[in-house]
Amino acid sequence: MKNANRNSETCSFKSNTMLFPLRLSAQSDEQLMKRAAQGNDRAFEELYNRHARRLQGFFVRRLGNDADLAADFMHDTFLRLYAAREKYHEGNSFRAWLYSIAYNLCKNHHRNQLTIVRDDEKDMPAEADIEIELDESILHDALREVLKNLPEPYAMLFSLHYEEELTIPQIAQITEVPEGTVKSRLNKTMNIIKQELKKYENR
Repeated sequence: MKNANRNSETCSFKSNTMLFPLRLSAQSDEQLMKRAAQGNDRAFEELYNRHARRLQGFFVRRLGNDADLAADFMHDTFLRLYAAREKYHEGNSFRAWLYSIAYNLCKNHHRNQLTIVRDDEKDMPAEADIEIELDESILHDALREVLKNLPEPYAMLFSLHYEEELTIPQIAQITEVPEGTVKSRLNKTMNIIKQELKKYENR
């Protein structure tokens, strides 16, 4: 009888769980996107609330600190995501899909400037062990200046990986290049940054 009672309690718990699913705020991005794909607009609104501000910051950096243009691009990204919500496949990374749309908007805006595959890429310096000795306050300002002047293809890679914290596989999916190529270009990007930062040591 005790086992029967336990089974009854388990069934009751499962039933209540189905009747009262996790609050939207407690669900993962992928769970919310699945619900949005099924027509749940509140789930999509939760995704917007989670990611809109950070995505707008990404666009601010990638669009020359133009806050108005960044806001337009952010809203355009979510409009495109909403229009294509039924195409979402369960298990796919939501953030990778979101930044794929954002990346393509930037690519179209910059056009040829954002073409990652460059003719002069073979002439870029290989990764090197460069030591930098800068005070933290100077480093912050110097890095901001270096990133501002970094060619857009490499600034984009830096932003996706180090600022938006996307993984190598996610960036490969977003930029549509092999993972090994992404790693190589990130290494070269960091080497360019280190070489540029060396110029600030004696200032």
